[in-house]
Amino acid sequence: MRFTAALIKLIRLPNLFFIALTQLLFYYAVVVPVLKQVGHTPELNEIHLYLLVAASVLIAAAGYIINDYFDINIDEVNKPRRNVVDQVISRRWAMLLHFIFSGIGLLISLYLSWKTSHWYIVITNFLCIGLLFGYSLALKRKLLSGNILISLLTAWVVLIITSSEAFYLYNTAADSLVLEAHRKIIRIGNLYAGFAFISSLIREAIKDMEDMDGDAKYGCRTMPIVWGVNTSKVYVAVWLVVLIAILVIVQFYVLQFRWWMPVTYSFVLIIAPMLYIFYRLFSATRPADFHHLSGWIKAVMFTGILSMIFFYFYI
Repeated sequence: MRFTAALIKLIRLPNLFFIALTQLLFYYAVVVPVLKQVGHTPELNEIHLYLLVAASVLIAAAGYIINDYFDINIDEVNKPRRNVVDQVISRRWAMLLHFIFSGIGLLISLYLSWKTSHWYIVITNFLCIGLLFGYSLALKRKLLSGNILISLLTAWVVLIITSSEAFYLYNTAADSLVLEAHRKIIRIGNLYAGFAFISSLIREAIKDMEDMDGDAKYGCRTMPIVWGVNTSKVYVAVWLVVLIAILVIVQFYVLQFRWWMPVTYSFVLIIAPMLYIFYRLFSATRPADFHHLSGWIKAVMFTGILSMIFFYFYI
């Protein structure tokens, strides 16, 4: 029982649920309704979708495991209560679990690519495994590179489904209505991927400020260590302003369709919390303060993804 609880903690089960929810919501709330309007079906059928979600979740779980494997010493300083590697789960078991999860995820991706002829699935998922390993081994300790990589992989959670519709768009001579439906899916997918990328950049920078003590002790060159906390706060503030501005512009665009509920939802549960994060950012000094802000940006990412539900009713 203790091993099971430690494994659930190690693979970040709530984060895996978030990944699965993102892909399922985008498929059922955006892709299916948009294509249904033109009498078309998604490139990925439901069985293929579930397999893709399973592969994404397994590869992400493997990434979390290998991250904790290489971060044992740093986590003993930053998050002593969260660390389970070498306390409940041995290093050997952690590495074995990483390869098992990665291997199963890659095999599922290979099967999917074979069945759908979309070979980008296995290629990109293989790259994700390698990049997550490289991130845990070295990149997360370097200035900006680790943050950018994680943000790109976060955006890819949405884009991997969008890509199948893009392949259809550029490889099929369908009628104009069907092609426009696929273009609409790609536009919405890019919008959510952009939101995921920028919000992840913000969260990763805040987490770096939270984890400064352990990172500095073990020679990491993260943003607050190299640039200083104040400069890192300015960096986060700039991205917050950019994301808030984009979201406000999108809301004014949506208002022309009289989508009152989605606009209200966005202002109350996405934009307002981001304004709160901006307000609290410059007064934050302790790791607990940055942990508080990190939790808020994670909540904003969650409410942002949940907003996909409105497309099901309004498209």
